[in-house]
Amino acid sequence: MESIKINIDKVYGFVKKESIFDLESEIKKHNKALHEKTGKGNEFLGWVNLPSSITEAEINEIESAANQLREKCKIVVVIGIGGSYLGSKAVIEALSNNFYLLKKNRKNPVILFAGHNIGEDYTSELTELLEDNIYGIVVISKSGTTTEPAIAFRILKEHLEKKVGKSAAKKLIIAITDAHRGALRTLAIQEGYKTFVIPDDVGGRYSVLTPVGLLPIAIAGFEIRGLIRGARYMEEITSPETHFEQNPAAIYAATRNILYRAGKKVEILTNYNNKLSYFSEWWKQLYGESEGKENKGIFPASVNFTTDLHSMGQYIQEGERILFETVLTISKADNNVAIPFNKENLDGLNFIAYKRIDEVNKMAELGTLLAHIDGGIPNIIIEMPWLNEIYLGQLIYFFEKACGISGYILGVNPFDQPGVEAYKKNMFALLNKPGFEIESKKLKERLNLI
Repeated sequence: MESIKINIDKVYGFVKKESIFDLESEIKKHNKALHEKTGKGNEFLGWVNLPSSITEAEINEIESAANQLREKCKIVVVIGIGGSYLGSKAVIEALSNNFYLLKKNRKNPVILFAGHNIGEDYTSELTELLEDNIYGIVVISKSGTTTEPAIAFRILKEHLEKKVGKSAAKKLIIAITDAHRGALRTLAIQEGYKTFVIPDDVGGRYSVLTPVGLLPIAIAGFEIRGLIRGARYMEEITSPETHFEQNPAAIYAATRNILYRAGKKVEILTNYNNKLSYFSEWWKQLYGESEGKENKGIFPASVNFTTDLHSMGQYIQEGERILFETVLTISKADNNVAIPFNKENLDGLNFIAYKRIDEVNKMAELGTLLAHIDGGIPNIIIEMPWLNEIYLGQLIYFFEKACGISGYILGVNPFDQPGVEAYKKNMFALLNKPGFEIESKKLKERLNLI
């Protein structure tokens, strides 16, 4: 199978090759710890062998459930936050036609998302849209009590039941939750919803290859078998047995950590295809939530080029030299559009007449690469042969594996997120949740609310 490739030649002007390869033995140790489940956070390492452990029966069950919703619904609302929606949205956006929402001959339901914000206008406008459409719900939550998705599900469940009746609504709701406990599991049993399990040993940001990501992707009409096949191949070639220089995840983890030690505190994930915009959002959660602990960690940012070259490009070129770029490049475009010749040539573009747009984009990519290197920005290049399910599956597992290794190099637990709880405690106190009375009084005094 052809594979994504990593090229770190454009960092050697900033750090020495020897310093990257000096991490070989440490990285092998960390990679082995991931597979043997002996490192920090080892109770959340189910994702490591997930691609190779997914069974045919599990895939068939996901495809069957997806087909049933696809046959019944024009819209399916996926309710979740963080890893419970970013992975599926990233893949769906990457594989979809840019204008699929406006295409009249759509074969598959439109996938919309809820529970990823607390926007009153968003919720109101969504329910207004759903009023005129047959829709289903996929609700994703391990506990069933996470505030944002719990609010959305309470509202949409009631809306759907009023629209089609409680009995019919049960057949249009699928719950992805804990196997045995939690509010959503209890409700699913009471109501008789079709359910899938979020494995106990897989955290949200690593869950895209579980039903959390696979079911919405399948409902959208994409080939989850290709996604799994690509991830399975990357699992194989990033194993502890693979030599360091042939292991793309090891090379990436080593390079970004050496750059970090050299003062490059911000990593920008750069793409030249707007379909990867939400993939960047998934990547930012993966690395930000995994590494940003104990006052450590590279700050993950992203840009969409060439669009952002006319905005953020200025800072990247001439701002503070704390940045490095990881560039996602796609070898082949799906379509072929050439620039026409124009006799008057008022725009001065006849010098690129008859060239494909993708060729112009590639020259913009190479020109930017050289300009940014000259401006003091190291570049890591990750090349995908094509934007399809197989290579997205490879890319997902590649970043997951490199993230686990990278977190261990930093000395943090890449699989917890203690800092996420801080805002929740304050929010609950300010909303007068029972049990938060003392904290509520203190916070309201600080904010001059009492």
